[in-house]
Amino acid sequence: MTLFQRYAKFTPYLYFIAITGYWFIVVNKNEGITAYPILLFAVPFLWQLFKPNKKLNFVLGITFVCLSSYIILAYLSDIFNIISLSIQIKQFMFCGGIFVIVNFVMALWMIRNSLKENI
Repeated sequence: MTLFQRYAKFTPYLYFIAITGYWFIVVNKNEGITAYPILLFAVPFLWQLFKPNKKLNFVLGITFVCLSSYIILAYLSDIFNIISLSIQIKQFMFCGGIFVIVNFVMALWMIRNSLKENI
């Protein structure tokens, strides 16, 4: 159990690195070499794995909580029919629903890590 507790704090960073890698692979299939700047999004998360910084951790957490909250608001507006969306966008939103919730949870986890005494 202590092994899990020791390495559980790295879960959000590994998650966002994996998502960045997946995003890169998908875009690279269609766009080619222009997809390589996407890999720069993984740099702060890699930095947190090797040399943790509480301020960077907090900024990353707040940024992704805000982004995830914005996307959650889009889901709520679709549920309550506040705005009208096309069928393709609704299909995309359905497939990405779990992704958005997990992003929100991982961002909250990063904030929790930054508020703890030891990273």
